[in-house]
Amino acid sequence: MTKLDSARALFERLLEAITVLLIVSLAVVVVLGVIFRWAGEALSWYDEVASVQLAWLTYFGASLAALKRAHIGVPGLIVAVPPLFRVPLVLVAEAVVIGFFLILAWYGYIVLVVLEGDTLISLPWIGTQFTQSVIPIGAILFVIAEMLNLPQVLREASGRAEMLRHE
Repeated sequence: MTKLDSARALFERLLEAITVLLIVSLAVVVVLGVIFRWAGEALSWYDEVASVQLAWLTYFGASLAALKRAHIGVPGLIVAVPPLFRVPLVLVAEAVVIGFFLILAWYGYIVLVVLEGDTLISLPWIGTQFTQSVIPIGAILFVIAEMLNLPQVLREASGRAEMLRHE
């Protein structure tokens, strides 16, 4: 196992753990919200916290999906292109995806600067900067996932992965 494989496996376990923690905590908050509402004592913070947790789950889950190469893609397009153009096409596609998420991270950071001092309405001790920090964090996690997959994607585009499987 190479250092890159080890780093990828560690990153995958980290994202899986965080994603599972977010799913479980969101489920607990939703169940508590339903129970308290049913009992006539609705929690004032339930909706706001659940929506923030869902956003966090979305960003971390998307990063995990990217690492597992389970996000939306068109692999048939790469196969349909003549072999000479496959690697350049993959490089352009990866540059566009990584570029988009770097821009998202940068503007996500700008949003955090703008939100300085704002807090959640139902929980004023939680800063909006914290809740919205998932935008740049999630974007950087997505970039890391793409970079960890890049060697394998390039091997597949060049046809070397197929050759290695047959050896």
